[in-house]
Amino acid sequence: MEASPTLEQLRTAALKNWSSGNFGKIAAFAVKGGEEFVERLEITPGLKVLDVACGTGNTAIPAARAGADVTGLDIVQEMLDQARERARAEELTISFDLGDAEDLPYPDASFDLVMSMFGAMFAPRPEVVAAQLARVCKPGGRLAMGNWTPAGFTGRMFRLGAEYSPPPAGITPPVLWGDVTTVTDRLTKAGFDVHTGKRTVSFHFPFPPAGVVQFFREHFGPTKVAFARVDEHTQRLYAAALEQMWHEENLAGEDETMIESEYLEVIGVRR
Repeated sequence: MEASPTLEQLRTAALKNWSSGNFGKIAAFAVKGGEEFVERLEITPGLKVLDVACGTGNTAIPAARAGADVTGLDIVQEMLDQARERARAEELTISFDLGDAEDLPYPDASFDLVMSMFGAMFAPRPEVVAAQLARVCKPGGRLAMGNWTPAGFTGRMFRLGAEYSPPPAGITPPVLWGDVTTVTDRLTKAGFDVHTGKRTVSFHFPFPPAGVVQFFREHFGPTKVAFARVDEHTQRLYAAALEQMWHEENLAGEDETMIESEYLEVIGVRR
């Protein structure tokens, strides 16, 4: 029986997943989705906002454009560097901090709005993350999360990856954050009143499905790491299955690829 990984091993694996490749190239195709997510939050000037696992700034930047006092946090320095450069190009003032969603380096009740789009869901200990999100949120403040659903395209892509390149034992599937019952239970126990709704984000790539698979193999850390864990024969099978999946869901023509990926929008109010 395979031993469960230690906490330090889980953290090391998470950092390797997200620091491999160049996530900014992937995130560039989801900028509009981040803007739409933030727009629905109706942010007002001066609101103190924390963006947990902020990546390259797809939600921190539109929040700052709306006049919020924004802090972004991520475990990957390279992503923070890209986020800072994007903010600088728009002359936006955002504090970007290196840190862990399981150990947020901020005092209790520091923020009016805590948000995380496709970010905090990947931390290894969900109950610890939920408690940290609640701790730094002011009473009456809001939590906003965008989490891939198990049944959506991205959730199924992660499941396909686990079939060909199984992750270490003992890891809680991140897409459970996109399950209504699970996320409601986690966040209610942490101190939030929770409301959820299904949303979609569009990914439109200027190349066919085979090109998308290669693009993800080069730039999307979890995919790059998953391929690296297996032998060449399994890599070929995995790549073919991914290409078929993108092909079947493609809403564009033969020379480009567009898919709609479902996620769960989660809004919590801190009690």
